[in-house]
Amino acid sequence: MSKLWAGRASGEINEAAESFNASIGFDKRFLKEDIAGSIAHASMLGRQGIISPEDAERIIAGLGGILEDIAKGVLQVDESAEDVHTFVENTLIARIGEAGKKLHTARSRNDQVALDMKLFARGECDAITERLSKLVAALADKAEEYKGAVMSGYTHLQRAQPVTFGHHLAAYCYMFLRDIDRIKDARKRLNLSPIGSAALAGTTFPTDRKWEAEALGFDGVTENSMDGVSDRDYVVELSACLALIMTHLSRLSEEIVLWSSWEFGYVALSDDFTTGSSIMPQKKNPDIAELARGKTGRVYGDLVSILTVLKSLPLAYNKDMQEDKESFFDAVDTVKACLEVYPPMIKGMVARTDKMEQAAKKGYINATDLADYLAKKGVPFREAYKIVGEIVHDAVKKGVTLEEIPLSEYQMKSPLFGEDLYEEISLSVCVNKRTSEGGTAVSSVEKQLASIRNKLTSAR
Repeated sequence: MSKLWAGRASGEINEAAESFNASIGFDKRFLKEDIAGSIAHASMLGRQGIISPEDAERIIAGLGGILEDIAKGVLQVDESAEDVHTFVENTLIARIGEAGKKLHTARSRNDQVALDMKLFARGECDAITERLSKLVAALADKAEEYKGAVMSGYTHLQRAQPVTFGHHLAAYCYMFLRDIDRIKDARKRLNLSPIGSAALAGTTFPTDRKWEAEALGFDGVTENSMDGVSDRDYVVELSACLALIMTHLSRLSEEIVLWSSWEFGYVALSDDFTTGSSIMPQKKNPDIAELARGKTGRVYGDLVSILTVLKSLPLAYNKDMQEDKESFFDAVDTVKACLEVYPPMIKGMVARTDKMEQAAKKGYINATDLADYLAKKGVPFREAYKIVGEIVHDAVKKGVTLEEIPLSEYQMKSPLFGEDLYEEISLSVCVNKRTSEGGTAVSSVEKQLASIRNKLTSAR
């Protein structure tokens, strides 16, 4: 297949070098974007009188036919082409003749590939935010179901204070809502059209970049042609957003792995999202959560890859930038795959509230409430903290819970202790007293869930 750059050079290249240089193996993924961009470009050329309206119509019809035939399977992408742009343009010329040779007027592959990448990235932003919204909705529904289920809240992976399972799950809703905001924010910044920047210096033709940008759904155009062809900030930014999504998924995955273990027994996953062992018949492995946790590393690697590609690159376009695609494709595909499988896994997850409550009763997680009890009676909190610390120390040695200590022993530590202390340190009371904004009380969690659902509605 003829090279778009043949002329100054012969168009011939060493076979190994040609294979090394080619990008058709992965940038064929841009076929729809490339044809959409070319249709808009041809329309602009005809509209501006740069080519005749008849030639513009032939080009547009020819491009539409290529896309239709690809969709039907009548036409296959020629893997011998250097890249998707070469394939489309050569196929167009073969079909409509001389008019097809006019398509590339007033543009370069440099701004063409920048356009394709932005169109692709913009579409993936929308696809990922939709999947994130489904995950948040699934988590919010599960949080609603268990908004009153008492469990241990942890710090340092040690039992700390009583919370509800609904409160815990709502925390992840907010993480993923921030991810939606970040993706949408990055989308705004990338939504400026580079087409018309040409190779790097613009063009001598009387193009209308703003019309072409509007036709493609952009908010405007890049204002500097060198920046237009060399900017890959949005790839970095979106890769960072994807890496952070995976961070949040990995944290949730780690907890699901722990919660579903025999030692915790807090949750049971649906059989649809677990596997067994090839040798141990009793096993039920949380493979989906483990895989999501494991795939986080590759998305981190994709981010580091694009940062390293861009490091020290002089302006404007350099062939190094061809390396932006595979890592970005991988990050997008990995995140989408994880987000596809996670919502139904969450929906099928069942909490074992009895196990959660039993564990909560054995961790002295109501000790802070006992200190607060004294503080509310006028004891300075630091002194109350010390008194309760001694009480917990003695209880641990005796193997009893705070609820099991007789009032007489409490009063030996402080005469301010009364019969009402047992009500104050009841786990359900401890939870539902925390009505401060964002707290774990059921009433507070209900407000959080209402806020989460409002944010979801606004994000759509």
